[in-house]
Amino acid sequence: MSSPKRPNILFIIADDHRHDAIGRFGDPTVQTPRLDRLAGGGVAFRNAHIMGGLTGAVCVPTRACMLTGVSTFRAVSSQDQTDYRGLQTLNPALALMPEQFRQAGYHTYAVGKWHNDKASFARCFAGGAKLFFGGMSDHERVPVHDFDPTGRYPAEAAYSGQHFSSRLFSDAAIQFLDGYDQDDPFFLYLAYTAPHDPRTAPAAYAAGYDPAQIPIPPNFLPEHPFDNGELRVRDEALAPWPRTPAVIQQHLADYYAMISHLDAQLGRVLDTLQQRGLAENTIIVYTADHGLAVGQHGLLGKQNLYDHSVRVPLILSGPGLPADREIAEPVYSFDLFPSLCELTGLPIPDTVESRSLLPLLTGRAESHYDSLFALYRDGQRMVKADGWKLIRYYRSAGGGQDHRQLFNLAADPWETTNLAHDPVQQNRVEALEAALAQWQQRVDDPLRDHQ
Repeated sequence: MSSPKRPNILFIIADDHRHDAIGRFGDPTVQTPRLDRLAGGGVAFRNAHIMGGLTGAVCVPTRACMLTGVSTFRAVSSQDQTDYRGLQTLNPALALMPEQFRQAGYHTYAVGKWHNDKASFARCFAGGAKLFFGGMSDHERVPVHDFDPTGRYPAEAAYSGQHFSSRLFSDAAIQFLDGYDQDDPFFLYLAYTAPHDPRTAPAAYAAGYDPAQIPIPPNFLPEHPFDNGELRVRDEALAPWPRTPAVIQQHLADYYAMISHLDAQLGRVLDTLQQRGLAENTIIVYTADHGLAVGQHGLLGKQNLYDHSVRVPLILSGPGLPADREIAEPVYSFDLFPSLCELTGLPIPDTVESRSLLPLLTGRAESHYDSLFALYRDGQRMVKADGWKLIRYYRSAGGGQDHRQLFNLAADPWETTNLAHDPVQQNRVEALEAALAQWQQRVDDPLRDHQ
């Protein structure tokens, strides 16, 4: 008797999608019916984090961590924050998630954005379409490549996509699913560039959000209260200072419109899975590379360590997974690598450092990590433990100042009240700083000896 076919994997990753900007997750304004349905049919990890990295293009290290299952300092080939190419290149000594599935007999296929090195892409995928090598572009004219078996992808071979990015990539994924007739399972990596700016959603979706009706977030500020070293980066220059409620409402309207259009387009992909009879044997992942401030704390971008930027949606749905389940335990998005291996019966490579999420699902474990950590360039480090969060700011190459923030997340989920200088909390600050210092030593953080 032949063994049952391993489940397919549809791995969907968005760009800039904040953890709570999904209707089912508590945002009453944004319309995401297909993501709501996906979460309702599977498991939503409501406290999923990224680790960040040493470059302002935060998507680069986050994707590197997910693809390798290791910390940001080991995932890439350089720890020099001025070495952009090295920070983009995946560590060649590590196993890569799609590569692991390819070697196990999966047909690996990529659509959309790849923001790491092309040699690693070639290791991972046996096919692909509408491939975008870069960070951002005009959504109406994305420069894309056809799959190149040589792995070179020269710039002159790129051509302009003929549809809005989310439709362009969804069309390519649908074409793959419609034509898939192989016996081997597939690993389809679908990487959208939405809702990243320029936030220019198709007119019908943009018209669906009246800026004047969009609530201002409780942690809105006209300007960030101190210099965090990154207040004038490109993302922050998308709106003038000081921020005004009307400007932020427009930015949120544009952001939500992008998300709703993305939601509709990925819904077409999910419909195709169902129509082709593939849904019952396909594990679906939905996540993002990082979040976004969009007006919170006086910020617009992701170059910070507040929850709006370091937390991401993480949904798992499919065979072997429960339905309508939410898990509040803090996890990392790069825990997906060992989780997918365990769900499909593949061995977890020895190089992987992250932890499978399955013990949380099966009850084999009640907790996952004692503490979570994140970083941004040479100026910011973060630790979370027991419902508390400490952000440590350093004087950096970009400016900034020596500063600390301590938040009681249970009482203050919007991170508005800094308790770092409260005498009652000094033991807690010291304990969190000690945990952060131990982690920095363990992962060879370049700032590990910084006082």
